[in-house]
Amino acid sequence: MSPRGQTRIDANGRTAASTADAPARSSRRDELLATAGQMFAEQGLRSTTVRDIADAAGILSGSLYHHFDSKESMVDEILRGFLDDLFARYREIAASSKSATETLRGLVIASFESIDAERNAVAIYQDEAKRLSSQERFAYISELNVEFRRLWQSVLQRGVENGEFRADLDVELVYRFMRDTVWVAVRWYRPGGSMSVDSIADQYLSVVLDGILPR
Repeated sequence: MSPRGQTRIDANGRTAASTADAPARSSRRDELLATAGQMFAEQGLRSTTVRDIADAAGILSGSLYHHFDSKESMVDEILRGFLDDLFARYREIAASSKSATETLRGLVIASFESIDAERNAVAIYQDEAKRLSSQERFAYISELNVEFRRLWQSVLQRGVENGEFRADLDVELVYRFMRDTVWVAVRWYRPGGSMSVDSIADQYLSVVLDGILPR
């Protein structure tokens, strides 16, 4: 026990009381991010104010600033979490020893699963990434877009070179087609609907692979 009258401080400089309160603050923070994420996805970032978020969460605007210094901070946290998880999966899939066809399948499934699990974050990314990437704090978006393109194109190119995909395949064109058609699914896919993520991914891949596999 701490001597009477002394406040116990942990290794991070937090008092015992503040450490005990941390789970509650973290939970509330997650709730606020979920509320903001839904509003950003449905209304757009520029059309959503801090007051809108606070009203939806049932708190005063000033109370929101105890957790986030701006709505951009909220967007940043939403996008970083989503993109960090997604690219960790992409890198793991790309680093495997599977064939180009199976690697491509893995990338597509990972993408559809992210739409299923992080629908709001995907919608925000689709709508806001181009504008946000011009800001210094969101520079990582452009960097990850470059990695995304390089990773997917390398899989397609490997498939062409080893004979899995057609020799006359336009890698750039197919990459752009797959990128756009996969991510636009956030506009129509509804979690819990009649088709599972795996079913959608399989049907999508059957269409794509029918066009790029050797005849």
